[in-house]
This record gives sequence, structure tokens and C-alpha cells, in this order.
Amino acid sequence: MAPTATPTPVSTATAPPAPLTVKPGTGWDDVWRRCLAAAPEAFQDDRVRNLWAGRWHADGRPGPAVSPVDGSAIAAPPLLDATTAAHAVHAALDRHRTWRETPLRERKARVRATCDALAEHRELLALLLVREIGKPWRLALADVDRAIDGVRWYAAEIDRMLAGRAPLSGPVSNIASWNYPMSVLVHAMLVQALAGNAVIAKTPTDGGVACLTLACALAEREGLPITLVSGSGRELSAPLVASPEIGCVSFVGGRDTGAGIATAVADLGKRHVLEQEGLNTWGIWNFGDWASLAAVIPKLFDYGKQRCTAYPRFVVQRSLFADFLDAYLPAVRSVRVGHPLAVQDPADPLPELDFGPLINAAKAGELRDQVAEAVDRGAVPLHEGTLPDAAFPPGVSRDAYLAPVTLLNPPPSSPLHHAEPFGPVDTIVLVDTEAELLAAMNASNGALVATLSTDDPATYARLAPQVRAFKVGHGRPRSRGDRDELFGGFGHAWRGAFVGGELLVRAVTDGPRGERAPGNFPDYHLMP
Repeated sequence: MAPTATPTPVSTATAPPAPLTVKPGTGWDDVWRRCLAAAPEAFQDDRVRNLWAGRWHADGRPGPAVSPVDGSAIAAPPLLDATTAAHAVHAALDRHRTWRETPLRERKARVRATCDALAEHRELLALLLVREIGKPWRLALADVDRAIDGVRWYAAEIDRMLAGRAPLSGPVSNIASWNYPMSVLVHAMLVQALAGNAVIAKTPTDGGVACLTLACALAEREGLPITLVSGSGRELSAPLVASPEIGCVSFVGGRDTGAGIATAVADLGKRHVLEQEGLNTWGIWNFGDWASLAAVIPKLFDYGKQRCTAYPRFVVQRSLFADFLDAYLPAVRSVRVGHPLAVQDPADPLPELDFGPLINAAKAGELRDQVAEAVDRGAVPLHEGTLPDAAFPPGVSRDAYLAPVTLLNPPPSSPLHHAEPFGPVDTIVLVDTEAELLAAMNASNGALVATLSTDDPATYARLAPQVRAFKVGHGRPRSRGDRDELFGGFGHAWRGAFVGGELLVRAVTDGPRGERAPGNFPDYHLMP
């Protein structure tokens, strides 16, 4: 009788997942080649050009620039001096005088053609946003789509908005931050042009120059009077803000820079729209729907809270603190952070992330230092996330990445107590009375948005008007808004005309004599 064979043991161990790699076609060299093919007039060898007087110029001094995604070299803004920028502004006035006489029918056709061109290059524009400013793929596509869809809406509605109105006497000058190049800056530029104005834009020095250059190249091809220049704020502030040719200044950025611009435009009596940062807060008072709060917490970390409408501060009724933590901590631990272009298999889609890197390693280092200093001075660390190794290709720089951090009671001496961190750092302040709640929610003397979670509608109706934010949500986040939704701010968070819907067009056109635009001005505050 033959001996019985011993069965071979079957291993039940799971093989470790393959290390991540950068998805083919998403490297900077690949993206740059696509830019050269799409708009050779705007991209030259390894640099971008400035656009002024209707032509692309290889002027300016490009410096070093790196992608926050992995520290690799990318195209830098070609920085102009003040003299050249002044020539660009004067040339923009010449184009403005011609464009403002162009029939609205033709302006609409050219703007719609620009939107079609942007849609054709949608994925390249989004990929540039990922590479240049670290925006995850889903959010990058949304940024491009919001710009296109929003401008198309204005093209459909512009006739009624321009009834009885005329373009400004000079071009609109745009100085915007790096975080929303398409849905804020390009969107505003195209609506300003639709309203009959030539448009000037300064590229943000921190990122987005190639994305903006491609978008402006597509607009220039359709005959829109666009000027796109790069330079330091110190060099370009005088020509882009104080030049007599400028009809309106539109600014999006921090309070320090905005305060200087506000002083200049006020002294000159110049039309202006200045959107500045504020500490947007979420109040919790007599509240019990913790499941709804837990569901929204991860969404508040979109793009690492690098948004003007992010919520970095929770003001919580002390008696509800334990329940708040039970909802908050599991939710914040579920936030997805990682390399936005890393995949296991080349055929895999790009990862679904809440955020990737911050805008640069310096910003991540600054926030790490602020967190450490706040803890050293008495803040209580409630959550300190870690960057998961499985979300990064081996050997890739993580210097610009910061996992979520949550601190209880940052000390008054810390910037995290009174200023927007512009990164994934939440702070929590405990209060015992409604007066303390309101004082803590108004800590930055004005904000763009706020939210109050309370189960009692009467309590919300009583307290919400006392929160110094332009928009106050009842248990839900508020955003900048699209299309017909208005936007502005209170206190130091906003200066000048409010925007959104019809107000955006009113801000960049002249109406009846003596008209007072809704907004926050030195001598009056007028709500829509």
C-alpha cells in the first residue's frame, strides 16, 4: 500500500501591498510638455511668459520654484520690475478703451468661446493645480469646473445685470492669493471682461503661475483684453494699485497686505473689492445632533483648510464638551491625507483625499512651530495626526505635509488664538455663557462665514445676528457661493464692495449718479 502524501501547508498570510508610485503622465515634465503643445505662445522652453499689450513677453526674472507635492522643480513666476509693470498697465488702458465699446453680443460670444476652450483643457488645468499648489485631483477638477460653470451662468444673465450700467473708466486690477486660481481669480477676470472691462492680473508668487498662464492664453486667443504679469508685491503694488489708469482694484489675501492696499485705494478714492482673512468659527450651544456634526467634520478639512471659508475654530459649551469630543475625534481621525498623485497600479485612478500638501514646506514648518509654541504655553493637544507611510511613494519629500492637529484653549499670546492658520490646525475654546460664546466667535473682529449649531431655532435667531460674519449657517457650513449667491465680510475681513451675483457686476461697472454700492467702506456699511 502506497504511503499517504503529506499535504502541503497553504499560507494564509496576505502579501504586503505594492509600494505606491507616481501615476504615469502626471510628472512635471509630462505636464509641461502638454502646456508647450497647448499654448506655445505662452510657454517657452522651461519658463512662462508675461502677457501684456496683447503679446506674450519673455521678460522678467524667473527664480527657483518647487512643487509642494514632492519638492521637485517647477516653473517660477517671471518677476517684472515696477517700470515694466507700469508700461503693461498703460497698455491695458488702451485695450480697455476699445473693449468697452465692443457690443455686448460680441463680448458674450468671446467669453463663451473662452469657456469652451477651458473645458477642452479641463484636465490639464486641474493637473497643473495639483502640481503647483498641491490640490487633490477631485478638488482641482471642481476648481476648474466652478470657474467654467460660473462664467457661463453670468454670460446667460449679463443682459439684465448691465441694464443702465457702463464699464469703468479703466481696467480692473486683480491681486489674488494662490489657493483658488480658477474658481476665484479666472472666474472674476472673465466676468469683469464680460462687463466691458480690460483685465489685469498679478500671478500669486506662491503658486499657480502655469495654470493661470494657460487659462489666460486661451482667453487671449478669443480676443479678450487680458494682462497677466508676475512680480513681488513691493515692486508691483504702485503700478497695479495706485496707477491713475486703474478703474478698480480687486484683492484676495491676508489682512496685512490688504490693509496697505485699503489705505492706498481709500486715499485715491478708487473703486475696490478687498477680501481678507478672518477667523471663521463654529459655535456649539444647547445642541445634541452629534451624528450630523460628525458627518461634516472631515469635509471641513478639504484642501487642508487652506480656504478663506475654512472653519479652524470651534467654540463649545463646556457642558457639551465630552459629547463634542465623542463626535469630533473619530471624525478627524478619518481624514484622508497623502500624496495626491500616488497610485499602486498605473491604471488606478488618482487617490480620493481630503488634502495633500500645504502650499509649501515653509508654511508647514511655520504651523508646526506655532503648534509647539502654543502647547508650551498651555494649550492642550487633543489630537496629533500622523502621515501614513502607505499614502506616499518611498523616498518622496514630505516637508510640505502636515497631518491634522487639534488644540484646546490656545493661549492669547499664540497666533492660533486670534488668526486664521490656513492649514489643518483646529482650535477649541470652551465657554459657559452666551456672552462668552459670542465674544469667542467674534475674536478676529470680523469674518466671512460662521456657523452656530443649536437645537433651538429661537436661540439661533437671537444669537446669529450678533455673530460678525457675512454668512452664518444654522448647523451647516457656509461657503463663498456661486452664481447668484452674495459674498462679503464684516469688520477687517472685507473692505469695499460686496460681490456675488449681480453685485459682482455692479462692483466693476458704473451705475446711476450718486449710487452707493453695498459693501464695507470707510464712511459707510451697506448690506444688500
